[in-house]
Amino acid sequence: MSFLNALCATAAVISFASMPAFADTLPAPKGEVLLTISGNLSHETAGAAKGTVTLDLEILQSLETQVFTTSTIWIEGNIEFTGVSLRDVLDYAGAAGTSIQAIASNDYKVDIPTDTLTGGSNENAPIVAYFMDGTEMSARGKGPLWIVYPYDDDAQYRTEVVYSRSIWQLDRIVTVQ
Repeated sequence: MSFLNALCATAAVISFASMPAFADTLPAPKGEVLLTISGNLSHETAGAAKGTVTLDLEILQSLETQVFTTSTIWIEGNIEFTGVSLRDVLDYAGAAGTSIQAIASNDYKVDIPTDTLTGGSNENAPIVAYFMDGTEMSARGKGPLWIVYPYDDDAQYRTEVVYSRSIWQLDRIVTVQ
């Protein structure tokens, strides 16, 4: 192989290696988009803004369902929450990073380290809840999505840090390196 051919072949390999990885394309939501995920993702939703994953209730319900009953500091009594683990939502999006920023519809933001999404007494905590006592949550009722922990299961879920991460009216997640 001539020097020029070898140089061209090397340049092609270097150019290809420096290109971003091709994202897996996920199906577009059929219903109202409830959650948009962006940042360092290996997947993206067909027809959505480049580099984002969008989820509607049907997509959320297609992931493994988690249900628990707990009391909260915001609502009186015990409440049954139904949703999907936040870890599963991030896995669906192909999210990578050491932290996420969860953002509510009123722009309240909270950082959640991804290493806190496993371990503890409930491996599926926290969840992105879409039902409260079996019904969809309205925006006035802390919905349509709420990051919820099983507060009654373990004292580790009853701290100011965890309460601050229990963001309601969740509508966006951004992965952070």
